[in-house]
Amino acid sequence: MMARAWGRTWFLAAAAVAAVGGVELAWPGTVARLTRGLVSADLLIRAGLFTVVLVGLNLLMGYAGQASLGQAAFYGLGAFASAIFTVRAQALGIPPSVAGAWWWPWLVMLLAAVAVGAFALGVGWVILRLRGHYLAMATLGLGIIVYIVLRENLGLPHLNLTGGFDGIVGVPRLRVGGAELWPVQVYYFVVWAAALGAMALGLNVVHSPAGRALRALHGSELAAESVGVDVGRLKAQIFALSAALASVAGSLYAHFQAAVVPDTFGFVPSLELVVMSAVGGMSSIWGAPLGALAVLLLEQLLRTHVLGFVPAVSGELEPVVFGLMLVVIMMFWPAGLVSSRRVQGAVWASR
Repeated sequence: MMARAWGRTWFLAAAAVAAVGGVELAWPGTVARLTRGLVSADLLIRAGLFTVVLVGLNLLMGYAGQASLGQAAFYGLGAFASAIFTVRAQALGIPPSVAGAWWWPWLVMLLAAVAVGAFALGVGWVILRLRGHYLAMATLGLGIIVYIVLRENLGLPHLNLTGGFDGIVGVPRLRVGGAELWPVQVYYFVVWAAALGAMALGLNVVHSPAGRALRALHGSELAAESVGVDVGRLKAQIFALSAALASVAGSLYAHFQAAVVPDTFGFVPSLELVVMSAVGGMSSIWGAPLGALAVLLLEQLLRTHVLGFVPAVSGELEPVVFGLMLVVIMMFWPAGLVSSRRVQGAVWASR
């Protein structure tokens, strides 16, 4: 019964995504005109990319209860993997006939997700032994390490694989056969197909025995172990899954932006992902798209509307107002925008 319910909701969401995309494809710029520039195809694509990352982050933090402040590192690894193996293919000895094939970026995206997931699985066996703020600090350290490695050309400055501080430009657009998946209205469908696929995967995990094990793990590791849950293995697996999803989003971002720089994947972006997760609701897969859209819309509203009322003040006012808005959201929706009234009432009662 529950599976059918979320299935219907998922199909409604897919229909809404398709409807918006169809309107934008037929009449480019319609969404921006209707919202007076607040919402654009670019913003919707970024929301879709963040949705893919947040599905994994919500599974890790909201369901498994494992803190992570370095999720942007996996996002960046996927982005740089796609950029390096397409733009720097010749330096790596990849034949032009392979690197120029339409299917090559798709294969790189898949292999990058597997490699990043395997890396996270190995690292997870070690750092996920920590708990609470110790785990948060460990994931923060991991994110900083990845950021520095990307900034320092993977320790191979003579090859200039990552481009250092300048990053990599000229990342090719994705193609299917001879058809380029561009302009932005076409790429919208690519990104949101990945986002809806990630949400379907997350919902299947949540409503499976693994999902029940995750909720038990979140409640008490000792209690979960007492009923036969392999806690260490489960934590490492969900950490790997969240990293693989972030890698896919990073690859899609690289081909969307056509350029990647290390600063996009530092500590502040990781913190922004956590904020999106909290605003949407960590303990809900549906919180992923809502949190991404809510935070991106708040940022856009500040840039295009709020700051116009105080032109004498520099852009430093933006994070202040944004922070105040987040405080208000956390006060009135402490469990996230998606959480039910029952959950919200329980949170308020506990206060």
